[in-house]
Amino acid sequence: MSRNTYTFCFAAVTLAGLAGCSSEPAAKQAAAPDKIHGKALIALNETTALDAALNAGGPSVYLVDGLNRYRLFFNQPFEVKPAQEYAAEGVYAQKAIDAIGDPDQGKNGYPLESSCSHVVRMAWPGLAFDMTDSYSNSLRSKIKRFPARAVFLVTRIQPVTGATDAEKDKKGDGAVEDEKPPVPVPADQQSALLVEGPTVLPAPLWEPTGGTAHCKVVIDAEGKIAKLNSGAQLCETVPWVQFRYKPTVKGGHPVRVSTEVEVRFDPRK
Repeated sequence: MSRNTYTFCFAAVTLAGLAGCSSEPAAKQAAAPDKIHGKALIALNETTALDAALNAGGPSVYLVDGLNRYRLFFNQPFEVKPAQEYAAEGVYAQKAIDAIGDPDQGKNGYPLESSCSHVVRMAWPGLAFDMTDSYSNSLRSKIKRFPARAVFLVTRIQPVTGATDAEKDKKGDGAVEDEKPPVPVPADQQSALLVEGPTVLPAPLWEPTGGTAHCKVVIDAEGKIAKLNSGAQLCETVPWVQFRYKPTVKGGHPVRVSTEVEVRFDPRK
């Protein structure tokens, strides 16, 4: 195996016909798998013993698709190459956990142990009980520590080769613009240019009291959020793809800007 190739685990199974567990919260069965795609990123400096419990001892691996960054976990050997594009199917853990629900609305901790066990069985049915418990405990610990950071349990993954001419042209057109540093714009000035985007959202289950998040972002020349630079974990849950601004013009041309966006999260009832 080459220096830049790492072995992880995945299960080449689908989610159809999964059996539920009567002792766990009710959830929709035989759901279609979640699908993601993006460029693989190997995060050697982030790997911990907790990660090793879900990725066969290998370093942490992500799929990055624009503003979306998914931490992958696997169940059988698979080689992941840095910077390679992949398409993956499986279970987006937080999405599935939230769909199961919580009668206490997150007030007694997130995620529920039973929900994590159910999600592991959704992704990887047929595991031995001790293996399911091990994966469930590792998943729960990971989500409790970073609840906003997407965890994806992989059931199928394959490399994506080639790019369409339109994609190549788009990358070429944006390359020059991306080389220029963004123009700093005060938050209040930028907010006046907002065309659409949810600046008020319901609090997530893992932060039921809500609050106001101040998120530093980069907005591209078309007025779309291009990058999340910093902010509280709540910033990572904002659907930035839904935001659009009137482009900022400098010297007669639209430019990228760096600014801060305020988003309020209303408490859960």
